[in-house]
Amino acid sequence: MLREEHKSLKNYNTFGIDIKAKCFSSVQSIEELKTILSSHKNEPLFILGGGSNMLLTKDIDEHVLHINLKGVHVVFENNDEVIVEAHAGENWHDFVIYCLHHDFGGVENLSLIPGNVGTAPIQNIGAYGVELKDVFDSCEAVEIDTLETKRFGLDECKFGYRDSIFKNEAKGRYIITSVRFRLTKNKHLLRTSYGSIQDELEAQGIIQPTIKDISDAVIAIRKSKLPDPKVLGNSGSFFKNPVVTLDTFNAFRLKYPEAPYYEVSAMQYKIPAGWLIEKSGWKGRRIGDAGVHEKQALVLVNYGNATGSELWKLALNIQKDVKDKFGIYIEPEVNVF
Repeated sequence: MLREEHKSLKNYNTFGIDIKAKCFSSVQSIEELKTILSSHKNEPLFILGGGSNMLLTKDIDEHVLHINLKGVHVVFENNDEVIVEAHAGENWHDFVIYCLHHDFGGVENLSLIPGNVGTAPIQNIGAYGVELKDVFDSCEAVEIDTLETKRFGLDECKFGYRDSIFKNEAKGRYIITSVRFRLTKNKHLLRTSYGSIQDELEAQGIIQPTIKDISDAVIAIRKSKLPDPKVLGNSGSFFKNPVVTLDTFNAFRLKYPEAPYYEVSAMQYKIPAGWLIEKSGWKGRRIGDAGVHEKQALVLVNYGNATGSELWKLALNIQKDVKDKFGIYIEPEVNVF
């Protein structure tokens, strides 16, 4: 296991922010992980996965531990379903492709989401009407202080909208090493009603879609709206879609009847943050190399040499303008360091 000093993390975060790690190690086995945790008990650690859901605003003084555990395999299957385990360092979209190749259904709507498998439960990633919790079986994690391995079931993870136990009471206590997914082998539940999936399928002349067709539709939609992090630094959706109370929603609809929304429950409604940001005049705006994407207002981008601090300042200005105009607070989805 190689330990590197003053390591640039530009290639380890999807914003492409060129900050330095005082010390950097990449672990490729659970044994290596436990060894380094054991030998650095009194040293603060910075856990790094795919770097897709973070904004780095300064150099990192902690020892950066890159979780690079690889492997995907089936742990159980019958005629109808299969449980597949993927290790934390697997690229998320590569895992989706693996499932499609084997005709395992459930994750097709989550195609092309950046990041790694190990960080997916932390955020309860979601897109196009599907969240990780919908296909989640369990995950295995190592407790940092004790080095003991614990398996978390669905209920134990306390999943919410872009939320989980790992962002709350278990934050900083565990490192997820693998995730198990419960997927279908036949009679796939096809979710085509969210967003413009159905429109994309119809445009392609597809009447009876397969899970591969749905994945292709999602990929086409995402590529038409979202920049490739390898070309233009970004972290996908920067803000969560705000969920508001019925009273707030009714007042909002009276003033903005044209606004899109999604009913969460009888008393809660979700309003697209991208719409709020666009109507606040930020879509396509650029300040230096920090900007808002021209096709999707929910995405902040690094046009080349933006610093994390410049992108964070931009985010705070957007947040303030949305609050001033609509009275609605939009919360960042990314973690800011």
